[in-house]
Amino acid sequence: MQAFLYNILSYFFELLFPLLKLVSPKMKLFVEGRKQTNKILKNIDFSKDEWLWFHCASLGEYEQAVPVIEKLKQQYKIAVSFFSPSGYEQKKKHHLIDCAFYLPIDTPKNARFVVQHIQPKAALFIKYEFWRNYFSQLNKNNISIYMVSASFRQNQALFKWYGGFLKKTLNFVSHFFVQNEISAQLLKQHGFTNITISGDTRFDRVHRQLSMNNELDFIANFKKDRLAIVLGSTWPDCETAFIETINNSKDNICFIIAPHEIKLEKIEALASKLSVPTSIYSKAINNNDRVLIVDAIGFLTKIYSYADIAYIGGAVGTTGLHNILEAAVFGMPIITGKNTEKFPEAQNLETKGGLIKISDSESFRTTIEALINNPEKRNSISKITSNFINDNTGATEYITAKIISKKL
Repeated sequence: MQAFLYNILSYFFELLFPLLKLVSPKMKLFVEGRKQTNKILKNIDFSKDEWLWFHCASLGEYEQAVPVIEKLKQQYKIAVSFFSPSGYEQKKKHHLIDCAFYLPIDTPKNARFVVQHIQPKAALFIKYEFWRNYFSQLNKNNISIYMVSASFRQNQALFKWYGGFLKKTLNFVSHFFVQNEISAQLLKQHGFTNITISGDTRFDRVHRQLSMNNELDFIANFKKDRLAIVLGSTWPDCETAFIETINNSKDNICFIIAPHEIKLEKIEALASKLSVPTSIYSKAINNNDRVLIVDAIGFLTKIYSYADIAYIGGAVGTTGLHNILEAAVFGMPIITGKNTEKFPEAQNLETKGGLIKISDSESFRTTIEALINNPEKRNSISKITSNFINDNTGATEYITAKIISKKL
């Protein structure tokens, strides 16, 4: 009965699906992009090669998948499905991907179409997302399903009294490669034994950045010999925490802000709140200014290499904490908002002393001042964050070795 109701709701949602494009430009991409999925898959002869299917909800999950894809691409063609536009629109032409597409709504018909067309040797779902019909169809075709860098929490719907139907979907999973002991114990409590604590592949992804060329002349020229505070992936609700501190900062400090959304009206609104000399990357940079707003994508990872302190946006409000590991790999104190409960890496780094949470402008100010005025404390925390990355690498080699040894 639950499966029947789920399918009815899925078909009903698909029927109303076109209306979503009226909500926002992002949702228009979400709807229109899925119209191309059938055409994309039909235009490829999947029978000529052996394929692996990776599913990534969004951009963050794709970054987690990259180290595993790089390793397995030596033997297989790679198909990647995305749920959201932020992943698909940025990575659809990535050199590691042989076929990229939006995942259609989880109806039995769509699941049959996708699985029967690709006929992958295995399906790898990154971190979370479990779709009843896709999992069932993969299982019917004897295709292994691996959850990679999976993360589970007690308050997830599938562990609630009403989540039995969702939890049954996990029975189709061949193996869970989970990030931590908490996830493993939760699964064990609910009867699952096909579990390995393998860690998070994002640590491997960011650690590799240390061996790359991270130089950005415009950042080096702007920073000069000043202490640099980088505010990465910020949202408007983050600004209430840091604007006052920036406006009252000293001349020997510079701030580099990389907002999450690159929209002209939001960039100008942010600049209007700053009373200190401010440059905007797309207009012109005055290297004597105190603030640089980088209104372009693709620079943030390298910008972190110039930071002495980093603030990572998303956790002040409900938008979700952005990737702290991209900054931590370069060794610096990490500051975030207080809403980190869904992000085990942030909680672990906080426990070790490498991450500090703030809740308002006053706590941001006192945190920044303490770090600026105490270089020894700043250096000590920086070592903690570097060691945190180094101590957690190796998940990719472990996961791929296990998968290959079982011949997928």
